[in-house]
Amino acid sequence: MKKKWVKKLFLFLGIFVGAILLANLALNLWLKTQLPDYIKKNTDYKVSYKSLDVDLGTGNIFATGITVNNKNPQNTSVIGLQGTIDTLKISRFGIYDAIFNKVISSSDLLLANPDLNIILAKPLDKKTGKKRNPVMFENIRINKGTINVFKHNKLKFIGVNKLDLYVENLQMTEESVENKLPVVFDQYSIRGKDFFFQPDDIYTLKIDQITTTNGQMSVENFQLMPMISFEQFKKTYPQKTQMFQFSIPKMNFKDVVLEKNKVSLANADFQKPFLKVYKTGASIIKKAEKKRNFELHLDDIKLNNAKIQILKPNETDLFLAENLNVNVNKLEFTKESSQEIIPVLYKDFKIAGTGIHYNDQQNISVGSFNLNPKGGQIKNIIAKPAHSPGMEMDFKTNLIQFNINDFKFVDKKLNLDVKDILIDGINGKIAAGKVVPKKKTAVKGIQFPIVVGKIALKNSNLTYESKNQPLTFNDLNATVNQLELVENNAKNGMAVKIKDYAVNTKNFIYKTKFYKMNAASLALTKNKIDISQFAMIPLVSRAQFIRMIPVESDLYDIKVSQISAQGNWDLFSENKSINATNVTVNSANANIFRSKIPADDPKIKPLYSRMLRSIKIPMYIANFNLKNSILEYEEDTPKSSGPGKLTFSNFNMNVRNLNSAKMKGKPTHVKININTTFMKSSPLSVNWGFDTADQGDHFTIAGNLDNIPATALNSFVVPYLSVSATGTIQQMLFNFKGNPKGIGGTFNIKHKDLKVSILDKKSKEKKGVLSAVANIFIKSDSGKFPESVVVEGVERDPTKSFFNMFWKGIEDGLKKTLIGINVDKTKKTVEGAVNTVKDVKGGVQDAKKSLNNAKTDISKALKDPNSAEKPEAQAETEKPKEKKGLFRKVFKKKENPETE
Repeated sequence: MKKKWVKKLFLFLGIFVGAILLANLALNLWLKTQLPDYIKKNTDYKVSYKSLDVDLGTGNIFATGITVNNKNPQNTSVIGLQGTIDTLKISRFGIYDAIFNKVISSSDLLLANPDLNIILAKPLDKKTGKKRNPVMFENIRINKGTINVFKHNKLKFIGVNKLDLYVENLQMTEESVENKLPVVFDQYSIRGKDFFFQPDDIYTLKIDQITTTNGQMSVENFQLMPMISFEQFKKTYPQKTQMFQFSIPKMNFKDVVLEKNKVSLANADFQKPFLKVYKTGASIIKKAEKKRNFELHLDDIKLNNAKIQILKPNETDLFLAENLNVNVNKLEFTKESSQEIIPVLYKDFKIAGTGIHYNDQQNISVGSFNLNPKGGQIKNIIAKPAHSPGMEMDFKTNLIQFNINDFKFVDKKLNLDVKDILIDGINGKIAAGKVVPKKKTAVKGIQFPIVVGKIALKNSNLTYESKNQPLTFNDLNATVNQLELVENNAKNGMAVKIKDYAVNTKNFIYKTKFYKMNAASLALTKNKIDISQFAMIPLVSRAQFIRMIPVESDLYDIKVSQISAQGNWDLFSENKSINATNVTVNSANANIFRSKIPADDPKIKPLYSRMLRSIKIPMYIANFNLKNSILEYEEDTPKSSGPGKLTFSNFNMNVRNLNSAKMKGKPTHVKININTTFMKSSPLSVNWGFDTADQGDHFTIAGNLDNIPATALNSFVVPYLSVSATGTIQQMLFNFKGNPKGIGGTFNIKHKDLKVSILDKKSKEKKGVLSAVANIFIKSDSGKFPESVVVEGVERDPTKSFFNMFWKGIEDGLKKTLIGINVDKTKKTVEGAVNTVKDVKGGVQDAKKSLNNAKTDISKALKDPNSAEKPEAQAETEKPKEKKGLFRKVFKKKENPETE
């Protein structure tokens, strides 16, 4: 029984094998004779071949001398095939799927010497949802192939000659083209020439040769070139912002993987790449961002001797990097990273370059630079102005160097922590442009605070100019410690905080329209200021100054030996303040000149309390000292012959609590004490006070002037009033109070032998009679204990300064003391006396004429005896003439006593 079963089994197997062999023979016979007609009738292609062997069991196909064409070349719904293949070998061909499912699939495909034109099917119509018949090969090998791939519209898409290719799991469909990856595979080996790729109607990509050895790919003469000129590009695509041109003479890389939407490669080395970008000037149109599925992973990438050129719309250079070397490790472009400000991730990078040029609103050149995540260095920076309305820079810098603690982007915001920045050798000029008001906007994309541990500026000579007023720093060295940029939406998004700083410069110079200010040295820290040999010198003469000013103003000429300050001040942060314990100005020599020739300034002049109160920042100076100084004030008028001059020598002033009434907890009552020598001869002391918090601007001022020779005032009153004085003012006391409306108080003067001389305005010679009359009404001696007079009703001209009002108070006190209480009546009396003197002089001249007439009449009488017979007639005739004599004037004077 057992043997019968075995016999039956072998018989069955034999019959089965025989059937398969017969079927295989029959299939091969049918394929050789009927397959071309079957393919022609049941597919979209026409195929012919010299030989064909098919193994039905394994699905292996071997064919030679194949020719293939589309039956209907106009049908764009299927892939078009046209060309020849010397040898075709297919392993494990899916015959069932090909016949019944119309899906071409195979585990291995070998094409020897193929010369094919492939026309991709028309992209899927998303409305119908129909899918194309795919072509899938697990592995494909091509030897010495010439292949050209066209889009459905017959435009060439891909081309290659002498192609030797081996890939695993190759897929190529129109859908993959739309996803930016026309081919997808796992492993590869490729060699070929004259590669061509045209992704759109603007660019073509060409490669002279690609070779692969042991997984290392080498690409020669890679070129991405526009097919149209830049002018055509701007006309055809007016909304596009830029056009590209890119070439790489040689590049090498390995481990290329194309998988769905992901491109990966390692050890990429690009030699002399050149990127050229044409900017059209078109405005960027913001569109809804599409989700990016494309990913790029580069383990290591190197760019050697790269060149980047960006052109303006007129095709002149906007940016040029002549030589760049870039090394990036673990560079990734992913769906997540594309949403960040810098759309790539990296582990490490190094960038170095030479010959960097940027030409826009400012022309900037860089000799060399290098950069990495931990710091960088920039050498030989040259900036030149480009005649823009903004800031203009014209300088050279030897070195900028910086070290970074942390630099990264998280949640679309920059996180930056800089360890230090060194700037060495800035030499040149920076000019501010027109100030354009900026809208207050919040700063996006920054994680505050941005911290800089230290900034050092060394060995620099820099001029900053704004509104034609240059500020020059020579031999400038500065240090800033712990600088922070913090968020402040109220003031354009950012504010600055500085923990500490130090500035040192020599030959500091600042020029304005009228002055040159300079200092031999300046040292500034957060707690101390030292300035030596400061000078503020006019750039114009007094005559030029008078012609240049529309209204009267002061011209200053100041020299100071030393200025120093101690305290604590914040000049850079949002909350600026000045809190000084002591400020000292030593050995100042100041000359103030004012001409009354220009028109009066009609602006209201605030008092000093209000001026201090108008300072916007909190300011408090506990002690301000002016020591060992000289103050000169000169003033001229259209009628004066040269300026009058007041001199205060040995000038010492102490000001306590100088403030702006904005610092909490600090006193606001300002106390000023002045001790000086007036007109180089007499000691003067003044106590002056006011409260800056007092909105009424009340003040007090009291002083004492001792032993001043009246002749000391002549340098001021002679040219200004055409009056000179002799005698002595032994003591002058004043104690005034006031406000913006006027001044008043008490005035006391002790004087001896005080006399005045009225001078001719032109010749300055003494007018004797007028001087004698004036001295009649002046009290030459005050006595031992003169009484004080009350100064009141002195109104202030709000367009004049505080000192103008103060002088009016002194003037009123002098009048009441020297001339008398009833100043107005005395003034009229003096004017009447002067007129009387003039009449007396006229009477003397008439008397002289009367005497001469009498002598003449007597001579006639002696010669003519008849004249004695008419004495009454003669008397009546001469009576009117007698009224013209001296005595008439005298008696007339007595008859009008009201003129006395």
